[in-house]
Amino acid sequence: MKSITRRTLGAALAVTTALAGIGLGAGSALAKDKTYALVQINQQALFFNQINEGAQEAADASGDKLVIFNANNDPSAQNSAIETYIAQKVDGLIVVAIDVNGIMPAVEAADAAGIPVVAIDAVLPEGPQKAQIGVDNEKAGADMGAYFIDYVKSDMDGKAKVGIVGALNSFIQNLRQKGFETAIEGESGIEVAGVVDGQNIQDNALTAAENLITGNPDMTAIYATGEPALLGAIAAVESQGKQDDIKILGWDLTAQAISGIDAGYVAAVVQQDPKGEGKAAVEALDKLTSGGSAQKTIDIPVAIVTSKNVDAYRDLFK
Repeated sequence: MKSITRRTLGAALAVTTALAGIGLGAGSALAKDKTYALVQINQQALFFNQINEGAQEAADASGDKLVIFNANNDPSAQNSAIETYIAQKVDGLIVVAIDVNGIMPAVEAADAAGIPVVAIDAVLPEGPQKAQIGVDNEKAGADMGAYFIDYVKSDMDGKAKVGIVGALNSFIQNLRQKGFETAIEGESGIEVAGVVDGQNIQDNALTAAENLITGNPDMTAIYATGEPALLGAIAAVESQGKQDDIKILGWDLTAQAISGIDAGYVAAVVQQDPKGEGKAAVEALDKLTSGGSAQKTIDIPVAIVTSKNVDAYRDLFK
């Protein structure tokens, strides 16, 4: 794991917050206003940007300041960012962890400094964090597996060979993969072609999905465990002209996913409420920093979006 000096990280924070238009400013003004820091995974995925949007809207509504750090998929950068924010004495921290175990020393350091930590999406192990916000990823993966079993029976003549585009560096996407695989295990007529690692990066997921398709010319379905994986799978199916041969199931709607649903080759997408998650995180910190308490586990509902209910989501992606 590469080391990032405090001076280098401080410069990176300055650049990141300046780009976002939410810098701490001269003198930081922390003594006068509440300032929360959101330590994010990346700013490529729409899902993470929607978390940012929901958190920013909630901070604006409550008169709080919000700074956002983009780790660019580097877990060590997340740890260093938290150390820097502790030194800057922010009032609260929101973390979307890449490495749920590796981030815990930084979370514990924040708690020791009297800074409450709220986690979004990735489930942290037992520790001093005050709230966990998100979905039951393994259960939702299993729900998608159950949907797929029914879909195979109703729309695929009872037989399917499914490949999985995962992100093996993502704890939550591994849970989504596990739930799906457990649900379909031993199901008559369903064969698993294999698992490829998109590393939670769209270009990598595209290459991985293309390799999966090339190596399994008889494959009839793909399950993608996150937005980059889903976008990569969609692009791979389109680039290889497999829209009539491969059905795609995955996570996190985008305009491309909706187009795929309309075209008939994207069968179903698990849709979370990332804006709701970001909003809930800031609201939890407001309670905590005002002397109150927050619910330890805050569940945000999900939906499985198909051609039957996609119209309700179109306006989100115009």
